[in-house]
Amino acid sequence: MLFNSLAFVLFFPLVVCIYYAIPASRLQARRLMLLAASYYFYMNWQPIYALLLLGSTVVTYAAAIGIGRSSTASGRRRWLATSIVLNLAVLLLFKYYNFATSNIEWALRAAGLKLELPLMSVLLPVGISFYIFQALGYSIDVYRGTTRVERDFVTYALFVAFFPQLVAGPIERSSRLLPQFKRWHRFSYPLAMQGLRLMVWGYFLKLVVADRCGIYVDAVFNNLEQHNGGSYLLASMLFPWQIYGDFAGYSLIAIGAARIMGFRLMANFRQPYLSQSVGEFWHRWHVSLSTWFKDYVYIPLGGNRAGRGRTYWNLMVTFTVSGIWHGAAWTFVCWGVLHGVLLCLERALGLSRPGHGRWRWGCWALTFTLVCAAWVLFRANSMADAATIFAGIATDLSAPLFGRMEMAIISMSLLLVVLVDCCCEWHPHLRLQPRMRYAATHIGLALLIAYIVLFGMFDSSQFIYFQF
Repeated sequence: MLFNSLAFVLFFPLVVCIYYAIPASRLQARRLMLLAASYYFYMNWQPIYALLLLGSTVVTYAAAIGIGRSSTASGRRRWLATSIVLNLAVLLLFKYYNFATSNIEWALRAAGLKLELPLMSVLLPVGISFYIFQALGYSIDVYRGTTRVERDFVTYALFVAFFPQLVAGPIERSSRLLPQFKRWHRFSYPLAMQGLRLMVWGYFLKLVVADRCGIYVDAVFNNLEQHNGGSYLLASMLFPWQIYGDFAGYSLIAIGAARIMGFRLMANFRQPYLSQSVGEFWHRWHVSLSTWFKDYVYIPLGGNRAGRGRTYWNLMVTFTVSGIWHGAAWTFVCWGVLHGVLLCLERALGLSRPGHGRWRWGCWALTFTLVCAAWVLFRANSMADAATIFAGIATDLSAPLFGRMEMAIISMSLLLVVLVDCCCEWHPHLRLQPRMRYAATHIGLALLIAYIVLFGMFDSSQFIYFQF
């Protein structure tokens, strides 16, 4: 079920009404209702894949209990290894099997050998990378002793499957989200309004910014032979806003929906395009994933504790794995490697700290340019297409082909995004008088909804990060 579908518009208010109608003495009934709603939400794509979600839940639940009961370090390690191996095996099979076999065949052909391996003709289970990482984080935290074993299966299953953040995050930590399911949440009008505002802004980012930018971006990236270098450049400048609007929009809708029901999910984006270094960008972009990789990959490898050379190695491994996590294609691998190289260069040259004074804008411009260039690899359909785009931008900057009305709407929308991000960055504690705040909130919300109705794309297009 998509957030931008009529089905969700009907589903979510019904869930909220039932949720708050359950009396305080029936907390377990509330959790059961949310769990049933979450599985129904997930099964709207491919019902059979709910078995994978349930399987990951059962494996990590049992492994955590096993870890808690083990009296020896080796026993605890075996339970953790079982959880990691079984979960990653499922992820590798569904997400990377075809990629691996095609590359094995290519390598054998290059060596003069011929071998045809069977391919899997199945759809990638939506959100599989997200819920497996969330479940694995719980197993690792229990092993480390930073999270207590959750023995109530319903509560733990709800932690893994909670529908607002099930298919595209934020990837929550058990220490943060699990305790919230054990508390009784009363309806709060201020909290509900906070959630509604977040959801409306998320819908604006998705329906107006991302989907309108996506029309032009897809037309260019999927038909390179019909466009020139100017169009390549414009599409390459719009895609960063498409993916930002798409993914940040999803995260805000998820956070807002959860907040209406009294739950607080972690912020996933913090004005990433105002970063002054690539390192800072990764502290602001997809925060739940970047912190997951830091805590469960980078630091266990040694982090920055074992000298400069080892730090660079750890960064490269972490960001290569991050690239692979995003997709089974060489474009994603190279995108991850490129970010790893940029982070190593920043550390080597002492550029990882924000600039000051006039250097501030130079650092921002350089960072934004590098991030946008890397996004070309992320979006390109192949490495050959990426090379074509970079070559076209370098050699042919003819006037881009675009519709003026469409570009005017995109420009107005992007200006609003930039203004809001700048306000959140530099005036986060801006306060109005109570009456002015009440009027501004409701008038602004009404105007934004009207803007979405006028200029939004209501074709229920899928969110980009669902494929990961």
